[in-house]
Amino acid sequence: MKIKKERTKRSTSSNWVFKITIIAFLLSLIFSFLAETVLPNVPVILELILLLVVIGLGIIFDMIGIAVATANERVFHSMSSKGLKEAKVSVMLKKNADKTASFCNDVIGDVCGIISGSAGAIIAVSISNKITAITSFTITLTITAIIAAITIGGKAMCKTIAMEKSEEIVKKFSKIISIFYAPKNN
Repeated sequence: MKIKKERTKRSTSSNWVFKITIIAFLLSLIFSFLAETVLPNVPVILELILLLVVIGLGIIFDMIGIAVATANERVFHSMSSKGLKEAKVSVMLKKNADKTASFCNDVIGDVCGIISGSAGAIIAVSISNKITAITSFTITLTITAIIAAITIGGKAMCKTIAMEKSEEIVKKFSKIISIFYAPKNN
């Protein structure tokens, strides 16, 4: 019986890895396509705003992934006993913390990182075409360093917040998710 459970667990894990890999591929493909087709056709200021939005999404989802992984599940069961709509979502997220964290941190976070790199390259080309007094190498290097600094600094700051306020973050995230999704009753 124990061997069968282990095989089922490995099979489920393999299915999850396959699914998450396909989802990451498709999201990267879609968002890279959008970045490559939309960004070159908008003003530099809008490119910069979109870049900050992508970086911000990566940071927020990294924070959510850490919060789910570190939150105390008992808090969500308590919410559930009070009949709060988002309680079932919170419990589901916490029961699947490994998958939730992987999706938030690895899929969304990493896709945002990849897209921000592509967007940075597009922005560097746009700026280089407008400002010829500075070499494109210098502009690219500066933009890359700024993207890395904002991303790493933002994630470092938000990891601390996520660990200190994990239950609050999961509750808020669950409230948003519960607008679109209601888990099935067990």
